[in-house]
Amino acid sequence: MEFLEEFIGIINDFLWSYILIIVLLGVGLYFTLKTGFVQFKTIPEMFRVITDKRAYTASGKKGTSSFQAFAISAASRVGTGNMAGVASAVALGGPGALFWMWLIALLGAASGFVESTLAQVYKFREVDQYRGGPAYYIEKGLKNRSLGIVFAITITFTYGLVFNSVQSNTITLAFQGQFDLNPIIIAAVLTFLTAIVIFGGIKSIANVSQIIVPVMAVLYIALAIVILVMNISAIPDMFSLIFANAFGIEQVAGGGFGAAIMMGIKRGLFSNEAGMGAVPNAAATAEVTHPVKQGLIQALGVFFDTIILCTATGFIILTAGGYAGSEEDGIQITQTAFTQLLGDWAGIFVAIAIFLFAFSSILGNYYYGESNIAYIKDSKIGIFVYRIGVLAMVVFGTMATFDIVWALADLTMAIMALINLYAITRLFKIANRLLKDYLQQRKEGKDPVFYKDILDNQDGIECWEREEQR
Repeated sequence: MEFLEEFIGIINDFLWSYILIIVLLGVGLYFTLKTGFVQFKTIPEMFRVITDKRAYTASGKKGTSSFQAFAISAASRVGTGNMAGVASAVALGGPGALFWMWLIALLGAASGFVESTLAQVYKFREVDQYRGGPAYYIEKGLKNRSLGIVFAITITFTYGLVFNSVQSNTITLAFQGQFDLNPIIIAAVLTFLTAIVIFGGIKSIANVSQIIVPVMAVLYIALAIVILVMNISAIPDMFSLIFANAFGIEQVAGGGFGAAIMMGIKRGLFSNEAGMGAVPNAAATAEVTHPVKQGLIQALGVFFDTIILCTATGFIILTAGGYAGSEEDGIQITQTAFTQLLGDWAGIFVAIAIFLFAFSSILGNYYYGESNIAYIKDSKIGIFVYRIGVLAMVVFGTMATFDIVWALADLTMAIMALINLYAITRLFKIANRLLKDYLQQRKEGKDPVFYKDILDNQDGIECWEREEQR
């Protein structure tokens, strides 16, 4: 296991140091400029669309609602990355890692908009729902099924298996640290609960996610606000510390500058998933009148995740101090910070919160794999085997070390992101054309509706025909 960890670490250092950082920031900046800063100028529209009930029943009752699709993706976004990922980023990369988290979110929201809009464009109808995502728009938009299958295999392995081991590993660390529970007990309970939900299907996942995610997020943010208000005088110093560490001469000389960038971008991407190709799988399931609506909603999700939740966790850890050189792993650093600032009960709250966050992430992660297995081959046996694999990796995560599960996660999400960013860059003109159409209709006072005949090239687009064409 130690050899495997070292080998994966060498590959990760190369991918993240020389390729991913440049590609993620470069593509995000390109989309931001080409769309006229879509992720900033349309923020009011994002909130309008997510509460617009007309979008829920535009073509009957097929698919999940726009808000449910947001909740499924948020279930995957909101979790370990916000609490354990931020802690490890600050511990290993210093306070400056938070700045690079913010940057990857601000630029990455444009990538999130593009990928989710494309997922809507190239989605297809099943009996009672829609499916879609990168594998589908790679095949239908780029005419490359082979690459679509490679992506489908990669995301299934990454989310359904590796990322779920990260989630269960974090739950185990939290409960061991707080209650000294045996990992076998945690594995049994978590596996049982996961099995109940994943064998219930996508509707079950949507129903659980839309209840758990908002409640746990509100409680966590409320407690974070209480802590920050109690320590409000320290906030200006925290901002100074973050920016000083992000660009400081001392950090450059000591090698900390590169660590801050790498850890900030790694953990930022793990948390908000912008451009990685996961969220489009959930975005495609929504019933909306225009693809851009779901693109805007998913861009909002990036801000919600990183700018609000990750920042709250980071500030709390910085306020408590003691993160540098800590022998604790991930979530335990966050628990210690809460306990130090609020008392022992806060450590218990974090353990319960991370259970809810991570459990909802397991559900969202599971769906991404199921959707992509169906893309490769619609097989009930394949789905059953996959479900068993998910449960096995949940158990593996409770027994494995912190370092190995995170190293695997960094490797597989890097491969996923590179494939997806290539695809959405190639298909960007379509997403940009739809954005212009959407903004023009809003300028005219309309609730935007999209029909595929406005595009010069309609190849691969199965939905979005006019009523008389159906």
